[in-house]
Amino acid sequence: MPKRVLIVEDEVAIREMVGFALRRAEFEMEEAADGSEAQARIFERRPDLLLLDWMLPDTSGIDLVRRLRKEAATAELPIIMLTAKGEEEDRIRGLETGADDYITKPFSPRELIARIRAVLRRASPDDGERLEIGGLCLDSASHRVTAHGEQVDLGPTEYRLLQFLMRHADRVFSRSQLIDRVWGGGVYIEERTVDVHVRRLRKVLGPHRCDGLIQTVRGAGYRFSADSKKREAGSGRR
Repeated sequence: MPKRVLIVEDEVAIREMVGFALRRAEFEMEEAADGSEAQARIFERRPDLLLLDWMLPDTSGIDLVRRLRKEAATAELPIIMLTAKGEEEDRIRGLETGADDYITKPFSPRELIARIRAVLRRASPDDGERLEIGGLCLDSASHRVTAHGEQVDLGPTEYRLLQFLMRHADRVFSRSQLIDRVWGGGVYIEERTVDVHVRRLRKVLGPHRCDGLIQTVRGAGYRFSADSKKREAGSGRR
């Protein structure tokens, strides 16, 4: 079945351009011109991915992302933000709020389709895998994470990052390696994006006594380990 993409954008010309690119790439497309219409469409029939403009007539894309992440039905909905804002702090703010990716206008249709496919690929769980380390358990069949028996709510990108690190416990990965393995090749992601998602993952795991499992190795990257000696040997966090 073709994947369904909902684009939330008040500029008709951009919706038409994106629609042409999506249909050519064999995606189904729905449109919404503002936040209220978007929410109605999402809860009527959940799309596979949301393309969301930063600035909308009735709300901001950031606020809409926050609302969607609080609802169980849309907490893991893949979201790519579209915006004319190009400053680094704006990009970081969008990612910290819960967006999975960020593309700045003007963008090429080929880049947009590549990013959509990469985000959808990352959002697809691997069936049957169960990883358990240091009190943290990740079950791919149910797409659930628990810490010492308590459920942990993660966004799709943090889930995939944690899954990858747990699969390769005690190994150090550079930011560029994590981008290639978690975000996928062919899509431009800044290395600081990795730091943002690691920080968000630590923030969620912290109250569950699992924050120290994700370690920063100065000058090298990140490592997942339940080994307290390695944790003590680590040199700082970012």
